[in-house]
Amino acid sequence: MTTSTDPQPRTYLFVPGTRPERFGKALASGADCVLLDLEDAVAAADKPRARDAIARWYAGAAPADRARIAVRINDAASPCFGDDLRALKDCGCTQAVLPKVEEPWQIAAVAAAIPGAQVMALMESARGVARVDELAAAPGVARLLFGTLDFALDLDIDITDDASGLAYAASRIAIASRLAGLPAPVAGVTPQLDDSVRLLTDLAQARQLGFGAKLCVHPSQVAPVHAALRPSAQALDWARRVMAADSASPGAASLDGRMVDRPVVLQAQRTLSLARE
Repeated sequence: MTTSTDPQPRTYLFVPGTRPERFGKALASGADCVLLDLEDAVAAADKPRARDAIARWYAGAAPADRARIAVRINDAASPCFGDDLRALKDCGCTQAVLPKVEEPWQIAAVAAAIPGAQVMALMESARGVARVDELAAAPGVARLLFGTLDFALDLDIDITDDASGLAYAASRIAIASRLAGLPAPVAGVTPQLDDSVRLLTDLAQARQLGFGAKLCVHPSQVAPVHAALRPSAQALDWARRVMAADSASPGAASLDGRMVDRPVVLQAQRTLSLARE
């Protein structure tokens, strides 16, 4: 098993599927991935309209914009599930966020309906976390996301001021991601839009538990998350020197009295990949 050093999205910005006029603005925010939402942000009566709006927009979007788009569909128990899958297949969108994942068959259903599907599995319940190792290894899964608000509701945990009750589940998700060779998982939303301190505190705690990206609910959250995840100048200088040493003497280099072996090179590559704008 190998772990890719290719840059992975650091920010996933939600936009209601009923607001196509915001799709382009969300992309312009700099978010690495824009999540067009068919689930929580859309009332039941509006879901067909949202589905049509996403399909029309996606059909006319530039390839570069399509590559940064994913759609959060409704969960497998929803009566909208089949219609959502057909809509994604028809418009050609292969990146799907599947909420409330608890069973491997739910992921398999998405993979079977959408050729080449990349499923981002949203872990939102105790039952899902209990089976996270199996779910992370399921064919078609591209990344795990932590739905912290729904998880807290499921366990009756108050995370308004203290999110320590999420630590065990978050660690399980991060370890399962690593064992399955997936990118570091995506941390849940910070709903306090005007509280940058809480946003960065949540992100720092998630990073300590092995997470590498964050769900965002407003464009104003994107730039602070990117800045917080960007390596320091010292770290970048170290990474560049590691790569230069390895290039000069592959497999037999040393730097600052330390052997430059494969894990060190991989860490340097990962650091450099995080420096992108």
